[in-house]
Amino acid sequence: MAIKKSELYSSLWKGCDALRGGMDASQYKDYVLALLFVKYVSDKYAGQPQAVIHIPAGGGFADMVALKGDKEIGDKLNKIISALAGANNLKGVIDVADFNDSDKLGNGKEMQDRLANLVGIFEHPGLNFRNNRAEGDDILGDAYEYLMRHFATESGKSKGQFYTPAEVSRVIAKVIGITPATPRSHTIYDPTCGSGSLLLKAADEASNGLSIYGQEMDNATAALATMNMILHNNPAAEIRKGNTLAMPEFLAGDALKTFDFAVANPPFSSKAWNTGVNTLNDPFERFADGVPPDKNGDYAFLLHVVRSLKSTGKGAVILPHGVLFRGNAESRIRRNLVQRGYIKGIIGLPANLFYGTGIPACIIVLDKEHAAARSGIWMLDASKGFAKDGNKNRLRHQDIHKIVDVFNNQIEVPKYARMVSRAEIAANDYNLNLPRYIDSSEPEDLHDIAAHLHGGIPPRDIAALAEYWRAFPTLKQHFFAPAERPGYSVVRVEAAQVKPLIMGHREFVDYHQTVTVLFEQWKHKNKPRLENIGVGSHPKAVIAEIAEDLLAIFSHALLVDRYDVYQHLMSYWSATMQDDVYLIAFDGWKASPDLIPPRLIIKRYFQTEHAAIEQLEARRDDLTRRIEEMDEEHGAEGGALDDARNEKGKITKGSVKTRLKDLPVAVANAEERRLLDSYLTLLDQEAEASKRIKDAHKTLDSKVAAKYQHLSVDEIKALVVSAKWLAAIADTVQAELNRISQALSGRITLLAQRYATPLPDLVDHVAELGERVTQHLQRMGFR
Repeated sequence: MAIKKSELYSSLWKGCDALRGGMDASQYKDYVLALLFVKYVSDKYAGQPQAVIHIPAGGGFADMVALKGDKEIGDKLNKIISALAGANNLKGVIDVADFNDSDKLGNGKEMQDRLANLVGIFEHPGLNFRNNRAEGDDILGDAYEYLMRHFATESGKSKGQFYTPAEVSRVIAKVIGITPATPRSHTIYDPTCGSGSLLLKAADEASNGLSIYGQEMDNATAALATMNMILHNNPAAEIRKGNTLAMPEFLAGDALKTFDFAVANPPFSSKAWNTGVNTLNDPFERFADGVPPDKNGDYAFLLHVVRSLKSTGKGAVILPHGVLFRGNAESRIRRNLVQRGYIKGIIGLPANLFYGTGIPACIIVLDKEHAAARSGIWMLDASKGFAKDGNKNRLRHQDIHKIVDVFNNQIEVPKYARMVSRAEIAANDYNLNLPRYIDSSEPEDLHDIAAHLHGGIPPRDIAALAEYWRAFPTLKQHFFAPAERPGYSVVRVEAAQVKPLIMGHREFVDYHQTVTVLFEQWKHKNKPRLENIGVGSHPKAVIAEIAEDLLAIFSHALLVDRYDVYQHLMSYWSATMQDDVYLIAFDGWKASPDLIPPRLIIKRYFQTEHAAIEQLEARRDDLTRRIEEMDEEHGAEGGALDDARNEKGKITKGSVKTRLKDLPVAVANAEERRLLDSYLTLLDQEAEASKRIKDAHKTLDSKVAAKYQHLSVDEIKALVVSAKWLAAIADTVQAELNRISQALSGRITLLAQRYATPLPDLVDHVAELGERVTQHLQRMGFR
């Protein structure tokens, strides 16, 4: 039986994190990822003579497993990894971590147990890479990304820069011009490649991959990138070590090698970028458009990327917003780049996305091929679209898709994106700061002073709801009537009736039906796709197909933001559906509580039994309420039930019986005895009701468990696809419709309340109240 992906990766992280010992996450990642590498290549290539990675005798994961309980496990793990590294020219790549370091891993039994447990984590049957390539890469890619994100999060501000958030990498990959048809012979380069995640995401956009080149200054991070390339089936990728600006490794003779594509997420505002760099006479001619300031290297990396592109090359660089507006030397460089037409677009990102810094950044998109004909720059401000994720911000699926759609299709969206002409940029002295060109601020909710003085709703506020009036043409006249003052309006209905009027209006009912029909069209088209998932299916392809269909269909819906609907689907995919699809792709349509929650079985097959339990629970709850009422009425100090409390101050069946036994038989005690008898009867009835409920639940649970064993494949598909997945997605569409009606009714109600009472009436009312208070005080003798 397969395990849920979410459970697998969370348990993997928790297990690894618990074993970390005397290291921070930036160091511990070297141990974990080395083991992940050995596990992957051992599963993938052991016993294959022509494999790209040779697994030598004594150099595989099975040899590591055999060391559990060995007192010399640390030293022997080093030897296993060394053997694997030596057999594959990976010295200095996979053998960076010392598994025999007592300062980090402890001494004696502590080290032995820690390493044995660490190896044990990777024995999990869910981490099995022996399957076909696509399946294995799905498991591995997600596991790797999960670990890298957590390592970056835990590594602290100065040590998390080895990882570019996957969401930003996806945006860059999709806006630089790589398509599924791009041939593998095309090259892609990253001069500050870190762990290589940005390179890999970009290369993945081409169906057959690309020829990958990367350079990284930090030795351990360069090793990480090399491992990452092999783990993601790019063993031919060239990763070099060294300072790219001082000693670029990829050369064509005496000049820089040029590439079809280039991407980079360099260290922001590097203070020592020019160490070892001949800025006055650079042999690679990178600074022809200007030399960056000594204490800020942002443009040095950008100019290096520009110089590393072919004449038809395209690329993107992540840089802090300061590059868009800082003056002096950077201003001159910026002007020259704009005039040359190299900058295709600028994408402003939300703050606090990156692990090394909290400042906002932007993506500078480069395109040399069409530079000569370029007359402007496409500017897009995506700074408002994100979700909170712990102490960081994170681009959502809808944010990524919207950025890519708008940028690639050059769609002008108010307050979000537009083409800015070179003439307009020149008029602003080549300042590219996005707020100069795109006002993304939320419009202020202005008050109308005249309306506050004389009453009536201003025409501006009603006109601001134009998108609703387009969808519901006659609805406005049901809400608003002309006021006595020309141009102003009054609300026809009471506040409590606003939402019911909207929900019941024919145009809203028709609109609701139209949206429902759109969803039914999507469901009709994609239900067969979902039912055809089986062993060997590719989950990521499944969600891509059905999500794109949802976006396309809801592009025809008024008021509904198709990206919001898309996000609902993707959120449900991440939370629930992804795990289900991976289970089916691994095991097929096998009934289990993980795949089919018991509530769905009960709803479909055991409604009578469930209804009977609900009746029993209602009866029990009624008894409990009556007991509480007696407690409240007679249990206070001096009450008839007060003396029936035990030593802990509780009234129980035993304490009531004891009180009845001790209570003298006398006419004076008859009422107390009657109350105690009634209370005891209620306690007995409540206990009997609880027992019957427990027995009924036990019987129902047995029936449900038995039903799992006898469900046909068609029944399983009906329960999972229709009753679970499609029902949940339908609920999110309904939530969007509710949001629309709520937004409109809320705004109308607010306007009605805001201008309901003119200021002179308020002043008169206050004066009247003041006069009443004065009269009351005088009657009380105060002057």
